[in-house]
Amino acid sequence: MRHWRGPFDRQGYHHGNLKEALIEAAQRFIAERGLGGFTLADAAKLVGVTPAALYRHFRGREALVAEVAFRGFDELAKRLGKALQSDGTPRERFTRMGEAYLAFAEQEPGFYAAMFSAKPTAEGENCGPWGKGSSDKAAAAPERANTAFDYLVEALMKTYPEGFQNVDVRFIALEVWALSHGIATLDAAGQLPKGPGLPDKYELLRAGVLALVHGALKDRPEAKVQ
Repeated sequence: MRHWRGPFDRQGYHHGNLKEALIEAAQRFIAERGLGGFTLADAAKLVGVTPAALYRHFRGREALVAEVAFRGFDELAKRLGKALQSDGTPRERFTRMGEAYLAFAEQEPGFYAAMFSAKPTAEGENCGPWGKGSSDKAAAAPERANTAFDYLVEALMKTYPEGFQNVDVRFIALEVWALSHGIATLDAAGQLPKGPGLPDKYELLRAGVLALVHGALKDRPEAKVQ
């Protein structure tokens, strides 16, 4: 879990940065208490303002959580993009992306829980892995960088340039994402079996992705599973 600094520094922001302070407060509460573990009043108290001040920046609690989710997807995309652009073979870079995903889920539980909340709002309905987001930053920059899902599709295409038999690469990407999310969620809940001879979460993901790809390529005898 991310290590937060000491008690929230109420003097650590200027009034012009209140929005950022509120986003950080919400992220902290979600990490420590879960998605439903705070109110707008809690966030206001933590940063040292009245609840009314929050409405200058957010319509309500769901809008604040949606912004945390948007920031999370943006940060995840940056990490996956960095892994995709690192040194090594396409398969090595693809493997690093999986490692980066699991590390992000562990290190940023506030972001991760908000990103996969069950009830997207109108403000955040497009901030998922394949959406461009609806944050004011996204609106001001329509040509923003690729999403996390874009990077995953690109990595699969570069790692397996021969393609997949009668299967859209985006479908394979969704399966890889679902597997990654499942392992990250089980790990966060402490439900992954551990002990001598058992694989860790990174090994589980590598083996699972290999099995998915092998299944997609099995009807192509000329294709080699890397």
